[in-house]
Amino acid sequence: MISLLIRSAQRTSDPDGRSSATDILIRDGWIAAISSDSPLPSVPGVPELDARHCAVSTGFFDLHVHLREPGQSHKETITTGTRAAARGGFTRIACMPNTRPVLDDPDTLRMLSARLSEEAVISVDVIAAVTHGSQGEALTDFAALARAGAMALSDDGRGIQRASVMRLALAEAAKVGLPIFAHCEDESLSQKGVIHEGVTAHDRCLIGIPSESEAVHVARDIVLAEQSGAHYHVCHLSSAQSLQLVRDAKHRGLRVTCEVTPHHLLLCDHDIVGDDGNFKMNPPLRTKADREALVAGLSDGSIDVIATDHAPHTVSEKSRGLLHAPFGVIGLETAFPLLYTELVLRGQLTLSRLLELLALRPYTLMNRKPPQLAVGQPADLVLLDLQTAIPVTASELRSRSSNTPFFHRLLRGWPVLTLASGRVAYSGLDTVAEMPLSASTADTV
Repeated sequence: MISLLIRSAQRTSDPDGRSSATDILIRDGWIAAISSDSPLPSVPGVPELDARHCAVSTGFFDLHVHLREPGQSHKETITTGTRAAARGGFTRIACMPNTRPVLDDPDTLRMLSARLSEEAVISVDVIAAVTHGSQGEALTDFAALARAGAMALSDDGRGIQRASVMRLALAEAAKVGLPIFAHCEDESLSQKGVIHEGVTAHDRCLIGIPSESEAVHVARDIVLAEQSGAHYHVCHLSSAQSLQLVRDAKHRGLRVTCEVTPHHLLLCDHDIVGDDGNFKMNPPLRTKADREALVAGLSDGSIDVIATDHAPHTVSEKSRGLLHAPFGVIGLETAFPLLYTELVLRGQLTLSRLLELLALRPYTLMNRKPPQLAVGQPADLVLLDLQTAIPVTASELRSRSSNTPFFHRLLRGWPVLTLASGRVAYSGLDTVAEMPLSASTADTV
């Protein structure tokens, strides 16, 4: 457990968005004192960290991560994935069930949970499959999966094609109190598409995925969720049309929520460079108008959280180009720097709202109490360097994979210290890196 005195970190207060220089004393992993009025006194034996150029926040929570274990450890492992998360400022993540085997039975969930407790450097929740093998047919045992610790249910990576199956799934999920996290895609519309259906796809003679393929499922599922009373959550929402459907459902008081990814907020189909498979994801990058609608949805409250949909793939897989590369990009390590640099510094989003979307709202969406920067609470926080500009490079990534479309972007806002439950999960600071760490975290620094 860490002991550290953080000096003059910028603490943003909601709802006014103002910030104040704050000292935070951490003793044996717990917050012992906080002061924004006057400096805290030094403590013998406790190192001090000058954080005057940093913002401090409670740790981020990513509701949508692919750790690839079990079954695909050549792409990511529990260790590399959670180290990448910690480097990105995340102290909790939720892992998706499209592993090999699929997380569709209680025994598999329990085995994975046991591994997570031993190998993860941050907290990890498990999302279980809606249907056996995520094939969209027979429902899994929701009650048994809930008892085994499932946080939510999803067939992520595949939209449930049959309305009858989704109708039953929402009804059963409501009974056990678990949300359905939906990948929305009507395969009869998307077919074998690889990028968004539009001018870019036409010019490159590629099959496109229309935005209607997402919106049709969103509309269908909202109708079904209204009947069941279930909590329905749209994963990686990508289009203005889908967003409006969610917005309308919220106005009617339905338990409908949604997430959006950094790549859908910052890129559109016109930004695709050459035949680079790192620009291929599902849902695909949409139009500029879609992107702008999503950014607007962050500020007006229509979008509940930002999630990365961190989806690691190997270099050889992504080198196959847009036609043959698998869908998916990584995002844990670059999420905050990208959004801070491209949205906050450009005046499109406030820092306080960005921190709310990453650190507060994911907890409240799951009906959980979020971590607090308060005396007597465990140190679960991230320090963010708002001044130093550093490019995105493969050599600096903690993830086992490097499939990102954001290489070489010069970004500010990189996390420099992540504390998870009072332990150092990531540090880029000499002051902390030189401190004695526990055996479970020493190799993360």
